[in-house]
Amino acid sequence: MKVSVVIPTFNYDKYIARAIRSCIEQSFPKDEFEIVVVNDGSSDVTRYILQSYGHWITVVEHEVNRGLPEARNAGIARARGEFIVNLDADDYLHRNFLEICHLHMTFNECDAVASDYYLVDDNEAFVERMTVAQKPIACGIMFRKEQMQDVGLYDTALHIGEDVDFRIRFERAYNIDTINLPLYRYRMHKKSLTSDPALNQKYLAKVALKHQCEVKHTYD
Repeated sequence: MKVSVVIPTFNYDKYIARAIRSCIEQSFPKDEFEIVVVNDGSSDVTRYILQSYGHWITVVEHEVNRGLPEARNAGIARARGEFIVNLDADDYLHRNFLEICHLHMTFNECDAVASDYYLVDDNEAFVERMTVAQKPIACGIMFRKEQMQDVGLYDTALHIGEDVDFRIRFERAYNIDTINLPLYRYRMHKKSLTSDPALNQKYLAKVALKHQCEVKHTYD
């Protein structure tokens, strides 16, 4: 198994099928990647949607909501791939995402690679193309699993900003290359955790205190 796509989800029954479908439709060989979905205590119909995908996905069930960092960690622990891609349940991938990122990682022997992305609205209409070098986000990155484990995975005390914290720790030890192709789709909607500025600042203040540095959210 070369690549594991990890999708944590909590009450995103409106979006989860689109995220999974974007993985199934990848141009990358089907027998060389897996889709690991962590159902983090959803109370909507997420469980039934996941059941409909059968062998296409591996499901990790949390009976209660444990938070995004713990869900990410649980998915990575279950993953069999050499490389890990985090996909948020409300986002989706271009069909060539895995193929292009894996080629880049293979030929350049880099530690991780992030692609540019499009902001899309709730109807999947393109809003703006974003450059990941200028506006980094938590997802749309292919990591080496052993290096993620080496830096300690995601801090479960941070319910928001865990991506910022992880990136700071990762880049102290390793490098993240960029691909100037918009291969990730970042959905903007009101239920998104990043849509609450006050909550963002609360957790980012914790990250800043932890690392004794100034931080801002990866997307604002």
